[in-house]
Amino acid sequence: MGSSPLVGSAKEVGTGGGASGGVGGGCCDMSMKCWCRWRCEKDYYRALSWLNNGAIFLLGCFAVFGTIGMVYAWLAFPPAASGRGVGGCEEDSEGSWSIGVFYGDTPFSLRPIEDANVWRDQTSAWPVANPVVTCATVSDAGFPSNFVADPFLYLQEDAIYLFYETKNSVTRQGDIGVAKSVDNGATWEQLGIALDEDWHLSYPYVFNYNGQIYMMPEGSGKGQLRVYRALDFPLQWKLEKIVMRKPLVDAFVINFQGMFWLFGSDHSSFGASKNGRLEIWYSDSPFGPWKPHKKNPVYNTNKSFGARNGGRPFVYEGFLYRVGQDSGETYGRRIRVFKVEVLTKDEFKEVEVPLGVNEPKKGRNAWNGARHHHLDVQQLGSGEWIAVMDGDRVPSGDSMHRFILGCASVAGVTVIAVVIGLLLGAVKCIVPMNLASYGVGKRTGAFLAWERSNLTSCKVRRFCCRLNRFPPFVRSWVKENTCCGMFLLILLFGFGVTLMCAGVKYIYGGSGAEEPYRVDGEYSQFTLLTMTYDARLWNLKMYVKHYSRCSSVKEIVVVWNKGIPPKLSDFDSAVPIRIRVEPKNSLNNRFKMDAFIRTRAVLELDDDIMMTCNDIERGFMVWRKHPERIVGFYPRLIDGCPLKYRAEKFARSHNGYNMILTGAAFVDSHYAFRRYWADDVKPGRDLVDNYFNCEDVLLNYLYANSSTARTVDYVKPAWAIDTSKFSGAAISKDTRAHYRIRSRCLEKFSKMYGSLTGRKWEFGSREDGWDL
Repeated sequence: MGSSPLVGSAKEVGTGGGASGGVGGGCCDMSMKCWCRWRCEKDYYRALSWLNNGAIFLLGCFAVFGTIGMVYAWLAFPPAASGRGVGGCEEDSEGSWSIGVFYGDTPFSLRPIEDANVWRDQTSAWPVANPVVTCATVSDAGFPSNFVADPFLYLQEDAIYLFYETKNSVTRQGDIGVAKSVDNGATWEQLGIALDEDWHLSYPYVFNYNGQIYMMPEGSGKGQLRVYRALDFPLQWKLEKIVMRKPLVDAFVINFQGMFWLFGSDHSSFGASKNGRLEIWYSDSPFGPWKPHKKNPVYNTNKSFGARNGGRPFVYEGFLYRVGQDSGETYGRRIRVFKVEVLTKDEFKEVEVPLGVNEPKKGRNAWNGARHHHLDVQQLGSGEWIAVMDGDRVPSGDSMHRFILGCASVAGVTVIAVVIGLLLGAVKCIVPMNLASYGVGKRTGAFLAWERSNLTSCKVRRFCCRLNRFPPFVRSWVKENTCCGMFLLILLFGFGVTLMCAGVKYIYGGSGAEEPYRVDGEYSQFTLLTMTYDARLWNLKMYVKHYSRCSSVKEIVVVWNKGIPPKLSDFDSAVPIRIRVEPKNSLNNRFKMDAFIRTRAVLELDDDIMMTCNDIERGFMVWRKHPERIVGFYPRLIDGCPLKYRAEKFARSHNGYNMILTGAAFVDSHYAFRRYWADDVKPGRDLVDNYFNCEDVLLNYLYANSSTARTVDYVKPAWAIDTSKFSGAAISKDTRAHYRIRSRCLEKFSKMYGSLTGRKWEFGSREDGWDL
């Protein structure tokens, strides 16, 4: 009864409002608006508070870590011109396959083309080096390619034709390309695409039968094994016959002991071991009909066994040899060769024999350092054997693997940023409270009923609540204003920087391979020469281990000037190393004529200078374009009156140089060494012996004296470290005294061989357009 007036009043107010045109209704609407506004503002300020305290801090952390990552990328991975064709040679998860040429007296004594000492003066290849066909050479010819693989040779009179799989970088489909060589594989002319179907093609097995040329490529995506006949060899082909309606992989046909044999793998069969299955068929004709071998599949085993074919079989001394792929560590890891001892309709037996090809030791800096899975070896008319082999720098799926690791590293940086925020109190909770609080806020009856019945929702919200109990626990355990807390924060920040740099390296840094550069479509190699003595053995060991892995280094020559020389076994070298012991301790020995040097290019590099292989390769590329010059990494400007030897800073302040120090420079071994030891240079050499200095200055004067054209070229390294400062074995410890002696040399050499002051070339200027 006591509440009746209130109820009645409420009714009257509501009724009156309705009768009077909305006074009471406005109050009701206002109440609803106020309640909604209160809820909206509450949620807004709660979200804004979390944004200010947490999200902005995390964004700031990412800005810091991201900036560090960008600086690291700029320093560690400077953009370099690859010389590759536009639209080709893109990053590909299938690899970066290329093709190399090998020679041998037998198929089991094969050596790469660079060991055959084949020179091509017109292409600046002294000597020619593998790989001889790459995606770049194909793309440059107008056929965009991501990689080339599965090479097969066809010998015809004085020409050699090379058929290979090329992955079109536009269609992402495998086509069959063809190239021609008239110099036994030293150089190749790209003729074009020999076969292009609507499905992926590879493994272009080319053979001759009854005077006709046929090709049996792999087209397992079509589910058929097809044989094509050449209408106009080598670019026009016509389907001759579908010899088998099975998706055979890497199949070949060979006539052996009066019968045709077909070897191939069907990975689609039930229970087939991929890359570990091999089947055999036999027939009286290469076109069938084919009958299965009694023991099919002859192999269905581990993929590392070599069951999958890896190229053309060959006959040597009456025995048939089959080439197989070992895909145990990664797809196409290596080639294995098997001697077929028994091959009948009912029996098959083969044993593995060594191929005789040395495994590459340069890792990803070698064109075939990660894997090689295909070989075709044939005998030339001269009796010599020639072979083509494909190779790759990186394992299968390497680009995807790097991307996953990079994303994982960046995710790790996110976790570290959150932990740092928790320790500093900037991040109050891991999950926003309006998402984590269980039962907070007004809900409708239907929503509460759904929440009670939804076990997953309840568990998720409870988990979020428990997760948010972690930040107070962390802050109570570690105080940021204590020594322990500061140390932990610094440690976490350093770990975050490391993870960010690792993420940048994996995503942006590429495969880690420091590749050589082509000049006129060819690769070549150089000899690395250094001069040292017994007190600098620590430098030398590190030097040899690092530079022997560079792609274009053929040999390392150590000029030993003093002391007991080390043993070759003391060095970890990926290339041959030769120690040339000199009877006299003289700086002139650096340019001594050496008949055992098999390259035209020699990199004179002091054993206390450490640079990246990529810098070395860039310098080698520039020198190959201008072999008449000294191309190096340490410029000097000789100017003024009287002449005074100054450091690189002087040259840069005057924006020019006219001398390159040969402590890190490429020279022509044919010209430089002969000129340095000419009879008219004996007074200069005597001066070098007298001062025990200035041998590099003398060579610069000799180059300038012999030509009015430009004789030096500078390549800026990304970085260079003088390791003698760590070992304490520097040759020139007193810089001032060292420079005074060199100033005297300038005066004397100017009188003997003419002045350098009239010459000057600006930094960054180069006729070929490179700004290195």
